Amino acid sequence: MYIIKNIKEEVKKRLKYDKTGHDFQHTMRVYKNALEIYEIEKTGDKFIIECSALLHDIADHKFGYNDNDRRKIILEILNNYSIEKEKIEKIIDIVNTISFSKGKIVKSIEGKIVQDADRLDALGAIGIARAFIYGGSIKSDLNEVIKHFYDKLFLLKDRMNTKTAKEIAKTREKFMYEFIKRLDREIKINL
Repeated sequence: MYIIKNIKEEVKKRLKYDKTGHDFQHTMRVYKNALEIYEIEKTGDKFIIECSALLHDIADHKFGYNDNDRRKIILEILNNYSIEKEKIEKIIDIVNTISFSKGKIVKSIEGKIVQDADRLDALGAIGIARAFIYGGSIKSDLNEVIKHFYDKLFLLKDRMNTKTAKEIAKTREKFMYEFIKRLDREIKINL
């Protein structure tokens, strides 16, 4: 669909300079994860899932934006197409509620799928890489990055919404635990 293709291009331009691990490649992995969950779970509105996954990190609060800023930017992007107002509002609601740190409850199945897709990209090998990329971008030291695993990343598996994401998360979390155990051993050896 040309709308999705054009939104991808717009998101790619807007995330071009991201160095925090919330870049276009992350967005595309979340998009792929969301479509995989959608195909397996066979529920929700695919178009809303696709748009929400693509727009989920646009004007994010981590970068100083608030929900109103984000709303304006999403409207700026989506109003270029003939999308029903109800769908646009649902997309904005999803994008404004899926964040782990905001602690909001996602109500729609589409939002739950996108939230799971985003959380899956914080787990496994890619989750480890992104944790260190983000930590480096905000000048965290090694101990602060490791603390992030315990404060957030190891909580994600149990907060997945869909059966599909719960299954994928088990394997990814196991890999992360093995990595952290190994890292801990190597740190202790080197002290």
